[in-house]
Amino acid sequence: MADRPLRVLLDGTPLLGSRTGIGRYTASLTEELASRSDVDMRAVAFTLRGWRKLRQVLPHRARASGVPVPARLLRACWLRSPFPPVELFTGPTDVVHGTNFVLPGMVRAAGVLTIHDLAFLDAPDELPPSDRGLPELVRRGAARADVICTPTAAVADAVAERLAVAREKVVVTPLGVDPSWFTGRPPNDGLRERLGLPKEYLLFVGAAGPRKGLDWLGKAHAAAPDLPPLCYSGPGPFPESDRARHLGYLSDVDLRSVVAGAAALVLPSRDEGFGLPVLEAMACDVPVVCSDIPALREVSGGLAALVPYLDVDALVESLREAVSSPHAASASAARRAHAAGFTWRHCADATISAYRMALA
Repeated sequence: MADRPLRVLLDGTPLLGSRTGIGRYTASLTEELASRSDVDMRAVAFTLRGWRKLRQVLPHRARASGVPVPARLLRACWLRSPFPPVELFTGPTDVVHGTNFVLPGMVRAAGVLTIHDLAFLDAPDELPPSDRGLPELVRRGAARADVICTPTAAVADAVAERLAVAREKVVVTPLGVDPSWFTGRPPNDGLRERLGLPKEYLLFVGAAGPRKGLDWLGKAHAAAPDLPPLCYSGPGPFPESDRARHLGYLSDVDLRSVVAGAAALVLPSRDEGFGLPVLEAMACDVPVVCSDIPALREVSGGLAALVPYLDVDALVESLREAVSSPHAASASAARRAHAAGFTWRHCADATISAYRMALA
């Protein structure tokens, strides 16, 4: 294999539809892998009807495959055994990479599985009906995988402990910040008018869900009428009021401007695997307030205001402080320098090392 590129088959299903954290991770990783001469990357979509759209969203040089079996049926089969193996539909490959918690069945290929967080174990009752089997599917995939990738050391330690796998089998592949975030500029008058943005606003970025701490954020915001209005960006539904509004799902260009114009970004999550909006806000030189949980503590590098989860008074105080002194020179430089340490090239390098470790 030394005289040919490493053949990688990657689950590209997260590239379809509106992209939040996992979709953006998969998109940026495929871009990097497709640019490498030492990797021959293909992507497969586990969806019966929509997989042809994968061809339209993959980077140049990357090839797309589909599987003519419903994803629900495949998952049901993989709960019992590695059959049917994905190579049956896509042809031989050196490595199969499950980018979104699920490791496909394989025969000869090495298996690499990305586990982004353990929210599915902490709150299985919050999973949609179609994902009720996910906890067991991830357990089986983790046991079968040759290597497991996680975005933070906090998740790596938790995976080793709670899924009963050797810690040496778990590799940290931190996410990256696209260089365009460092040139983000606040929204112009046209964008403000189109989105209905107030002059000053607090911002939450991400998909709505019970683990995002939005009830806590809403209570804190309601308790402090002196704080700027609150805006939500991402797939909803979000709570709306005369001082809180949902901007919808924004394009990458619009999102960068909206983040760059925020008085502060707030991520009050109960559970996160990485928290990419934290670093993207720092790249735009925007203050960050987030919950004091292991992954956000690790990613923020001491440069965000960390608040004990569900402490309303502490969240109000941290938001007030962030809004009142947003751009102290020393904090600005430190935030940008910290965010610059996370690149998608490094993520791809660490992932390719994981592939080679799996083959070894």
